[in-house]
Amino acid sequence: MGKDLQELQGLIDAHFECRKKEEEELIALKERIEKRRAERSEQQRIRSEKDKERQARREEERRAREEKDSEKKAAEDAKKKSALTSMGSASSHLQKADSKRGGKKETEREKKKKILAARRKQVNIDHLNEDKLKEKIKELHEWMVTLESEKFDHMERQKRQKYEVTTLRKRVEELSKYSKKGAATRRRK
Repeated sequence: MGKDLQELQGLIDAHFECRKKEEEELIALKERIEKRRAERSEQQRIRSEKDKERQARREEERRAREEKDSEKKAAEDAKKKSALTSMGSASSHLQKADSKRGGKKETEREKKKKILAARRKQVNIDHLNEDKLKEKIKELHEWMVTLESEKFDHMERQKRQKYEVTTLRKRVEELSKYSKKGAATRRRK
């Protein structure tokens, strides 16, 4: 009986030691998990700060470009005005006509730039996850399809109008041939 009691006491002690080791491992695991969470949150915070800095830098660069462009445009306008004033009376007439029109007439290049700037979509995909990237791809694809269909419609309309113009020109040429011959024969009589 004493032997059994001793053996039972040994098993109990072994069980408690094993249990103590498991609890220590569990505590160490929880500490590692907390440490990893803290590291991840720190990494996320650093990443978000870098993104904010990058966005601010891009915005600053964009503003600098716009200011530079506006200064350049102002310098060109001043140059044009000084050239116009040096031209004399013809330039004053042009300036009056310009002011009546409401400023200078836009060139085709400037019109094209404005239209493209209005159509262009800014694509900011740095912060998107995989699902949102797929949605963005689908959205851009649908937009591209609509643009292609519009382009096709415009091309077809252009072809049709070109055909109509050529047929109308031919008809005008034929009419002018007959009207000239008829007028010449009438004069002879």
